Amino acid sequence: MTTTASTFTGDERRTGGAPVVSFANVNKSYGAVQAVADLNIELHPGETVALLGPNGAGKSSTLDLLLGLRNPDSGTVRLFGTTPQRAIEQGKVGAMLQSGSLMEEVRVREIIKLACDLHPRAYPVEQVLEQAGITEIADRLVNKLSGGQEQRVRFAMATAGANELIVLDEPTTGMDVTSRQQFWGAMRRQADEGRAILFATHYLEEADAIADRVIVLHRGRVLADGSAAEIKARAGARKISFDLDGELPEAELRQLPALAGLSMAGRTVRIQSHDPDATVHAVYRLGLYPRNLEVAGLGLEQAFIAITDAATAEEGGAR
Repeated sequence: MTTTASTFTGDERRTGGAPVVSFANVNKSYGAVQAVADLNIELHPGETVALLGPNGAGKSSTLDLLLGLRNPDSGTVRLFGTTPQRAIEQGKVGAMLQSGSLMEEVRVREIIKLACDLHPRAYPVEQVLEQAGITEIADRLVNKLSGGQEQRVRFAMATAGANELIVLDEPTTGMDVTSRQQFWGAMRRQADEGRAILFATHYLEEADAIADRVIVLHRGRVLADGSAAEIKARAGARKISFDLDGELPEAELRQLPALAGLSMAGRTVRIQSHDPDATVHAVYRLGLYPRNLEVAGLGLEQAFIAITDAATAEEGGAR
């Protein structure tokens, strides 16, 4: 996914072929709230893209616009060079959304067969059940499923045919660790076959491990666009952790140079620093003797928080 806005962008992109998804100067408001603001993004074949953002960032609105569930106030949204509605009619798009419930008092195999019957380029029912890992529950009533099993049924419905774009909204909510691993294994196979995958998630470790690209939305705008490594590098901080004996001198620790964040739990001190060398040196100057000292780059979750917090602070200062 690329962006023409003034944002952080990476050099390594899969841009072969015409874009699968194109947002051009898209705006969408609900009353006084602007959910999407001048959005310019593209998604290309074979990309796996994570869409991240705090609550209210515009993720759901972006997915609604992409799937033709809502129309933009201005700008254009195109899927495969045509309207979202037309692309969906052609069987090019599969979607797994949080909203909406599954039909009750029907069996899993029946609801998957219905999805296959409705798809213009459907796969065999047994193949769909197998690739979603739900063959063993195929004869179970849908209303007797666990939350994680329901998610796998939704995934099966989203991949019932030869889609070229798969859109997933919080796809692994309710799944256990094993089911999540199986799910993303299936998604990797879809991407390897050239399909584009766009997923919104609150599990940032999934975005870090799975996505080729990470798009961070903030108040309806693209705040950052790049690989997970690039997003983490943009945060510009590193994490320091160590243990201390005795009472933790919180007041002194909060005065450390280059400090971007501080937390303490038990005997363990965790710091985010823009200059870890200067911060660690100052710890020793305080007469402290840290044990189990570790210095490492921020994880994607920490980088995400740092980037969005900085944007919020800048906007607050601009008012």
